[in-house]
Amino acid sequence: MAYRVATTLSRHTALVLLAVLAATPSSAQDRAPCRFICELAWKVEPTITIENLANRHQVVTPDGVTELVDRERVFEVVLALDMSTKIPWLGFTVEAITSPFSDDNVVELEFESNFQWLTESMTRGWLTSHFDVVDQFSPAERPDVSRAYTHKLDFELDTALHMFKWMPEDRWLHGVEFETSLDYLATGVPKKGDLFPDSSLYLDDASKWSLSFVFVIPVAPF
Repeated sequence: MAYRVATTLSRHTALVLLAVLAATPSSAQDRAPCRFICELAWKVEPTITIENLANRHQVVTPDGVTELVDRERVFEVVLALDMSTKIPWLGFTVEAITSPFSDDNVVELEFESNFQWLTESMTRGWLTSHFDVVDQFSPAERPDVSRAYTHKLDFELDTALHMFKWMPEDRWLHGVEFETSLDYLATGVPKKGDLFPDSSLYLDDASKWSLSFVFVIPVAPF
């Protein structure tokens, strides 16, 4: 199992490296226009995520008690690589996500296609928003899955406030953003009737909604 996980992670790493190599370095951009991926930017994103946001589900605990799950608040740290393209409304993002203070701290990977629908030019630079289609590669959550990690389909609506846009562009703070992300995890979540090894029984499909509050901190545009 560990070998399969490592192999899959290696494949994703190779895809990221290919994307980086395909991008035109900033020094070369002064000499020729980019072919497809134009700019890369590393960002660190401290995040508070509220899970089980809507349609909270019921479970029967190992003690035989029926409970409505709580809304959970999870602190996450995201390392993101943003890739802009020649198409103004299209971009890509690769993210590595970890929850450093959780008992089950693991690394998740996300591969996003970003479709911009609200641009800076529409809001005088204060707001942007995009709809994302995400391939989430994270620990399996269904009891009948033998693999440690599975692919899941996720949809996100991200809206960013550029709160320091009034500062000169050469100032680091100019690129700091505050962002909200509304997520709908369409596949891979526990379903009604799932019985887990600890004898927990799901009486409803698991909640698919979450809401994140994110500080976007630029690290290394190049």
